Amino acid sequence: MKILHTSDWHLGHKLYGKHRYQEFSLFLDWLLTVLDEQGIETLLIAGDVFDGQTPSNQILELYYRFLSRISHSPCRHVIIIGGNHDSPTLLNAPRELLRFLDIHVIGRAPEEMDDEIILLRDENNRPELMVLAVPYLRDRDLRSTDAGESLYDKEKKLLAGIEDHYSRLYERAEKIQEGLEKPLPIVAMGHLFCQGGSTSQGDGIRELYVGSLVRVGLDTFPAQIDYLALGHLHLAQKVRRQENRRYSGAPLTMGFNEADKQKYVLAVTLTPSLTVTEIPVPCFQALHSITGDLVHILTTINHLRERQQSILLEINYSGQALLDDLQEQIDRAVADSPLEVLRISNKRIYDHVLQHTSEIKTLEDLSPFQVFQQCLHLHEVDQDQQQEMEQTFSTALAALENEDSSRE
Repeated sequence: MKILHTSDWHLGHKLYGKHRYQEFSLFLDWLLTVLDEQGIETLLIAGDVFDGQTPSNQILELYYRFLSRISHSPCRHVIIIGGNHDSPTLLNAPRELLRFLDIHVIGRAPEEMDDEIILLRDENNRPELMVLAVPYLRDRDLRSTDAGESLYDKEKKLLAGIEDHYSRLYERAEKIQEGLEKPLPIVAMGHLFCQGGSTSQGDGIRELYVGSLVRVGLDTFPAQIDYLALGHLHLAQKVRRQENRRYSGAPLTMGFNEADKQKYVLAVTLTPSLTVTEIPVPCFQALHSITGDLVHILTTINHLRERQQSILLEINYSGQALLDDLQEQIDRAVADSPLEVLRISNKRIYDHVLQHTSEIKTLEDLSPFQVFQQCLHLHEVDQDQQQEMEQTFSTALAALENEDSSRE
């Protein structure tokens, strides 16, 4: 059995408002060639298939067209779990139909835990692999709320609830194993944040639960699991340096801070011994971030023009001169070239504005938390109080996001 571990496709993601339909289409076409060339028999998608709760019809068409084309590849099974960005209702809607194509979808934690245990069979209908397909677990899936409990108590309950969920699921899997002729390899899936996981600034990763301290330890998962296929973090990485506990990472860059990061999907062979091969994902759209004074910016743009390649640019002006025609100079520099500027940040103007007014002209570039930080700065809140207020604000934001998700 050869498995391909992927996650965090984020279909529908935009870069500063720019649609990325062409990138997603090229990625899915490339992924089909990987299934063929690598002889992949099972495809795992560990959450965040879509970037938002309401993907466009064009993005949905890409998704379903890809699933339909898999039937012409060596891949016999597909398992998809929901992530925190996904709409469980949207993912689950066609699952009964998709099951006839051996495509298993677990959009949210089901009422019957056994529904998260998927027994895969070979061409002769013999059991060959067991998958514990655990989607992103929301607060309401894990714990009950007690009046007056502290943030620490809530986090403790969440961690205990996640560990208990995997423990009980593995116990049920063991009972199923007892009725089989021979024990099967067991793969577990999840969409969560493990302790020690690496992220990059601006990658769009959200805190999953109320508070910011909920990080799942490696001991949360039963040690007997043969392979742990995780999603949520966008950089491919091992969990605590364990070869068989992995994040595959997002296959496309989620922001300019990831522009120099190589992306991967993971080919996993479980028997006779575990091997994991990182398959590099091609760059379907070049990104480049330029930071410096005007001379550096214009010089770099001229060098990039020479490549005669489509490149999306982020410009961060950090020079000392107060330029009010920065936009016009950059527009002239990229004219009649395949370069496209998505964002210009004029830090000098921005600092000047902050010194004279509370108006923030780049509000669309800031997250709600960053806006809150700017408000604290402008009102000169002292450092100790600022940290306390930031924690409270993060808790409120997470609670609102979880409430929105629970309405699905």
